[in-house]
Amino acid sequence: MLTTASASAGGQARVSGTVPLTRVVPQPAEVRTTAGVAFDLEPDDAVYATAGSKEATDAAAFLTGLLRKPTGYALPVRSLASGARPEGIVLALGGANKVTKPEGYELEVTSHAVTIRADDRAGLFNGVETLRQLLPVKVDRAQRMPGPWRVQGGVISDAPRYGYRGAMLDVARHHLPAPDVKGYIDAIARYKINYLHLHLVDDQGWRIEIKSWPELAKIGGSSGTGGMLGGYYTQEQYSDLVAYAWARGVTVVPEIEGPSHMHSALASYAKLTCDGKPLEPYTDWVNSPLGKLCIDNPTTYEFLDDVIGEIAALTPGPYIHIGGDEAHERPQAEMDLYLQKVAKLVEKHGKKVFGWQEAAGSLDPKTSVTELWAAGINDEQLVEAAKGGGKFIMAPASNAYLDMKYNESLPEYPVGNSWAGTSTVEDSYDWKPEEQVAGLGESTIAGVEAPLWSETVFGINQLENLAFPRLLSIAEIGWAKASSHNWDAFKVRLAAQGPRLREARVNYYPSPEVPWPLGS
Repeated sequence: MLTTASASAGGQARVSGTVPLTRVVPQPAEVRTTAGVAFDLEPDDAVYATAGSKEATDAAAFLTGLLRKPTGYALPVRSLASGARPEGIVLALGGANKVTKPEGYELEVTSHAVTIRADDRAGLFNGVETLRQLLPVKVDRAQRMPGPWRVQGGVISDAPRYGYRGAMLDVARHHLPAPDVKGYIDAIARYKINYLHLHLVDDQGWRIEIKSWPELAKIGGSSGTGGMLGGYYTQEQYSDLVAYAWARGVTVVPEIEGPSHMHSALASYAKLTCDGKPLEPYTDWVNSPLGKLCIDNPTTYEFLDDVIGEIAALTPGPYIHIGGDEAHERPQAEMDLYLQKVAKLVEKHGKKVFGWQEAAGSLDPKTSVTELWAAGINDEQLVEAAKGGGKFIMAPASNAYLDMKYNESLPEYPVGNSWAGTSTVEDSYDWKPEEQVAGLGESTIAGVEAPLWSETVFGINQLENLAFPRLLSIAEIGWAKASSHNWDAFKVRLAAQGPRLREARVNYYPSPEVPWPLGS
């Protein structure tokens, strides 16, 4: 019968030289190891995808893209006929899959084949990421390596706890070049993070080309915090990022901040200010006191209609994030007016509204999603929204903000923040989404997110060092059963990811809390 993934018997029954089926992050729901059985990928093997299924073919393209370089094998993609049981790797959409939850999958390893069955595209991608961790560490090499390419026999039946498992990347305070964003997408996708929230706008920078308002990128994108690391994405670059993420099972959520944090837009167009006077670009480290949209100015909403319309057309995912945070000086009536008008614009362009927790009191809870970043700001509004059917993404700054320092001295000044406290790897793991605000129980939670703000981050190496390995903690919380939560067990599985992150050239922090293998 099936045993829980934490059962030690799974590791003891494995074939020598294989990765235990239980050594996966995030932890699978159920695992059964077949003693004495393993699958060896051979040079003449193929990958089979359900005939006529673009979803299965997409997953096959992703898988072969991972495997062809390190193995040197051709791995042609072939159609899987109904009822066929070929040798090799099989990606089967629908059919005999026993895991019917959204994004769930069944991974079966016999001596003849690895078969991943799922009822949706996301499930196939999740199964592929699990298979990736069951192959030898050298699978993450960018050059050809000798075999064997062996996988332990058994069955994994798996599905996520939450449907939304996000990573937020602030590219507004400091611009991050598109190739580095792609590298971050690669790194988060391997741990079944399925949403990338791109914070595209803030006081210090506007990072997306808007063709109807070209000065936003030209002026608003010209600089960044401290006057450094300016830049922006053309619409072609942004579309390429969105497609790149989708090809790896990740959906992009663009954020257009407001009504505060908008200095970069106001500096680009004087007609957006309340008095019609232009502002200079803002480069300070803290929030701009002048970066506030004029709520009574009709041009504000003409501007936002154009911006949201262009971004919606470039973004196939369901959400557009409209911000709403840190506008404490605004009366509730002003917030209601602004956020409700912007929400209608988002809905007009076919998207669902996403906002920070301060927006909860203004938005319709049945048609929006709210992201919590700190308890105690507007708990009553959050609970009221929950009573109205609202759903929440949990991203508490004290545990889930990846820009917080590991301790007071790491990373070294000026990299990293500490205004929400410091956060060790154990801190990033040791929290419960359902306990952040009294009245927001398990049924109200749609997922978790790990934000990383960039005002004190100068490029991909520092960013990765802050994000990893703590992002794996958030991935675990978002995916694994609540009953499996155990730091002592998790840190052992986390340690096994060290060599994989190293092979993938991810600049992770080798925290002394984690028993990393020698040399990792």
